[in-house]
Parts: sequence; C-alpha cells; structure tokens
Amino acid sequence: MQYPLKALYEYCEQHSAPIPDVLYALERETHLKTLAPQMMSGPLQGAFLRLLSRLVQPANALEIGTFSGYGALCLADGLRPGGVLHTIEANPELEPLIRKYIRLAGREDAIRLYIGKAQELIPSLPTPFDLVFIDAGKQEYALYFDLVVDRVRPGGLILADNVLWGGKILDASPDLDTRLMRQFNEKIAADPRVETLMLPLRDGLSIMQRKMPLPE
Repeated sequence: MQYPLKALYEYCEQHSAPIPDVLYALERETHLKTLAPQMMSGPLQGAFLRLLSRLVQPANALEIGTFSGYGALCLADGLRPGGVLHTIEANPELEPLIRKYIRLAGREDAIRLYIGKAQELIPSLPTPFDLVFIDAGKQEYALYFDLVVDRVRPGGLILADNVLWGGKILDASPDLDTRLMRQFNEKIAADPRVETLMLPLRDGLSIMQRKMPLPE
C-alpha cells in the first residue's frame, strides 16, 4: 500500500520535538508576507538542521541563502558558546523580516546577516567553516561548493538543499535547472574531498563531510 508523502511528513512532525514559539511565529509570517513560502526550511527539515548543528557544535558556520531566516535560527541553535553563523541573502527586501526574528530569538550576537551576492562575500569571511548550508540560487550550487569546500575543516559538513528538485531530477527530458542540479549532484558524488549522503528529506538534502587527511 502506498501512503501519501504529505501525510507521512505530518506524522513525522507530530512525533518529533515541538518547534520553538519563535519559529512557529516566523513560519506564519513567512506564509503571510512572502511570495514563495515553500522556500522556507520548515519544521521537519528545520529540526534536522538543529540536530546536525548541535552534533557539530560549530564555532564558525555559513548559510548561503537566508530567505526569511528559519534555517538560520535552526543552525544557530547548535553553535558553541561564542560561535557565529554567517548568513547571506541576495534579496534586500527580506532584510527587515530576517532581522526581526533574529532579534526576537535573541540571536543578534550569534548571527551575522549579509545582504548581497554570495560569490562576492564568501571569500572575505573568516575560516575554517565547521558547517555550511547551501540553499540559494540553484544554478550557482556548483560555484558555491567550489568556493567553500577547501575552506571547511576536515570532518566539517556541507549541506545542500533541494537536490531532488521537486522530483524533476528523474525527468527523462529535464529543463535547464534540472540538468544543472543533476550535474551538481554528480559533481559532489565524485569529488574525492568529501563523502556524500543524499537523503529524500523534504525536497532532498545532501550531506557532505570533508574527509580527514590521510596519515603520513
């Protein structure tokens, strides 16, 4: 018997830890004030990001593609004391909403928001990164990966969202965005610097761990 995927996700959410009130409020306002609220990480993926961040306990993390700030708040939850999450958003119209919830969450000291082009900002950020989350323009995923992979510490993580691209990744006649996502998936699967696990969580999430150097 086939069960509806949406119903299974709802069941998973109901049997996972409840989301903090500030994230619930941000989710509601994102749906009210943005044109594409489905771009937000959401409760289930957000909880997964929180868990990974808590396991890594990053001192220096990077998010490429802030949107309304849901993922940033989840990633910041696992920062070690004094740790910083750098988050980059290209759309300046989202800045007031993002800053509002950073303030409401009490994360103004831990989250540094940058408005602009990620490819121009990333080279100026301090390294090494312990954790990187790529969730911005899909056509630039390969570029973002190349910009960060050698700046992630051995054992650190790189996450990439939307790698199943709404299921279109399996299309027999893919459009341009789908072809580029396929190329990205093939690129990271073959890259010897990382070990990759692709999960069918939400719209697909790839987790790449920067390999440890071989002993001399």
